[in-house]
Amino acid sequence: MARSKIVIEPDGESVAERAARLVVEIVRQAVAENGKCTVALSGGATPRELYRRLARSPAREQIDWGRVHLFLGDERVVPQEHPDSNFRMVKELLLDRVPVPPSHVHRIPAELGAVAAAATYEEVLRRVFGTVPGVIPTFDLILLGLGSDGHTASLFPRTRALGVRDRLVTASESPSSVIARVTLTVPVLQAARQVIVLVTGADKAEAVRRAIEGTLDLEETPAQLLRSARGDVTWLLDRAAADRLASAARRSDTD
Repeated sequence: MARSKIVIEPDGESVAERAARLVVEIVRQAVAENGKCTVALSGGATPRELYRRLARSPAREQIDWGRVHLFLGDERVVPQEHPDSNFRMVKELLLDRVPVPPSHVHRIPAELGAVAAAATYEEVLRRVFGTVPGVIPTFDLILLGLGSDGHTASLFPRTRALGVRDRLVTASESPSSVIARVTLTVPVLQAARQVIVLVTGADKAEAVRRAIEGTLDLEETPAQLLRSARGDVTWLLDRAAADRLASAARRSDTD
């Protein structure tokens, strides 16, 4: 079972600040213990302020970027210059502003199409982590978000990708969009040493409740997969997103 922690901050700015401090702590610990740190980044709107903070002082100087390998947890199948590209967003807000070696940035090759990109990215994971087929690589940190429908990464309710267990990466689809996706699979997300889930806004409150406290139904709320994570899971929420959690969990955690 996952070791989960719920941290509730007043607003999105406070969530980003808390997340930046936690990312720095996790990266520095992994580098101290293993000489490197592997991180899967999240796309979407919520982590933007986190990436801005990591790209400026003091966080920028607190991380040994030469020892960090950066991946994407999921991607839309669009050109990397497209406004909807997760890689474009991460590149503009973070990668272009920190001294991470280009060879340590592992982009999902969306231009190949969803199926080919997934297969190619799986090969990249196995090469970087040094694993063989049948062995799940262990990320030091995976950053995730949460959709109002309960999805995380690009694992959407009642879709085929949610049931993939024999691959590290798979093609996926969003029921609300014609744009195909590529995503890390459930076993990879569950194997991480640390997972941070960033969620802000009242429109996510019901999804947060279902993910953390709701009746177990992975097909309905894919983010419940984190209940079976092997490592530590930290839910970083603003007050609006935490509004429907049970009273015992509704606390301000600012230590």
